[in-house]
Amino acid sequence: MHRVIATPFQGEFLLLHPGKSQGLKIPEEKFEQLRALGSSELCPEWLTGVAQRTWGLDIRDQKVGDVTLVRSPSSFNYGQASYELNLGCNYDCKHCYLGMKEFEGLPWTDRVDVLHALRDAGVVWLQLTGGEPMIDQLFTSTYSYAFSLGMMIEVLTNGSRLHNPIMLDLLAKRPPQKLTLSVYGATEETYDGLTQRRGSYKAFSQGLAAVHEAGLPLELSIIVTSDNAHEVDAMHALAEKYGLPSTDFANISPTIYGGSDVLRSQYPQHLTKRSVFTGCDAGNTFFHVDPHGNASTCKVARDPKISLVKEGVEGLRRLGGIADGLLLRQGGCTGCQLSGTCGTCMPLASLFRKAKAPLANYCQHTEKRKEVDQ
Repeated sequence: MHRVIATPFQGEFLLLHPGKSQGLKIPEEKFEQLRALGSSELCPEWLTGVAQRTWGLDIRDQKVGDVTLVRSPSSFNYGQASYELNLGCNYDCKHCYLGMKEFEGLPWTDRVDVLHALRDAGVVWLQLTGGEPMIDQLFTSTYSYAFSLGMMIEVLTNGSRLHNPIMLDLLAKRPPQKLTLSVYGATEETYDGLTQRRGSYKAFSQGLAAVHEAGLPLELSIIVTSDNAHEVDAMHALAEKYGLPSTDFANISPTIYGGSDVLRSQYPQHLTKRSVFTGCDAGNTFFHVDPHGNASTCKVARDPKISLVKEGVEGLRRLGGIADGLLLRQGGCTGCQLSGTCGTCMPLASLFRKAKAPLANYCQHTEKRKEVDQ
């Protein structure tokens, strides 16, 4: 099993180590040297030195084929992607943007096609998400196969399955680049109340403790809603207890179907002001794949979409044009004189309008726009 990945990445060449965030650039000639080496040849001295200095990894006297994976160049410019394995979840969180949680996903042969398309598109960093990805029946197979193709994997999870010995063994042998655990409260009452599932806090706590003890790379995503806002400081304290980085998320979005009910869970006092939207590389350097194998620019802008199962990687050549079209002003934003300083991208604004959400939910220029309209 490989311990070092050598890969092209958007015009550069990188060395990466699964389970570690730190990588380094190498000259093209070093990359080509690794490509030319036979699998039975020993790792070159410069590679063993770099591995030791950067990661404390000893690969001296190791065969190239035993410890390294050299990825082929791609004619595409994609480096990152997210893949929703399944929209199903074992929780029923009040704020969830997925709305209807359908337990649907691709069969194994189609998933292999999708993963090959991701690899051939040049994707190095792959985010596996859901729903809850770890309840997917093919999660372990999908994760292992993506790992074998030389992808650095992040898993977005509620942590409820992380204490499972099979899951821990998988992640220990094939380390993720990062596990991002959502936090929904600091007490059993609050946590279980938000997820609407008894026992969810206990499962989360067991999973967090297990992966921390295993030394796996962790980050906490603190979800702030009207149900748990009174425990924000306690959730921060939990991150500090484990010495983990954390990020707060308080701005609730409509569901992917344009549903507005979830917006009631938003807690206004904790909303963060969006920075000015100056453009996005969605669809050009990264993209999203839904449970049916359809590629779109991102998790918000899901249409138009391209079937990777039917078209393969070549279908992605249309995605850049789709992304450019989606960023044009649409609907009520057409002609707005203040849109140049807006903090909401056009696909997200369109989703808020579909949900018939109040203008203040997604436009920070509400008052100014009223003045301009007079």
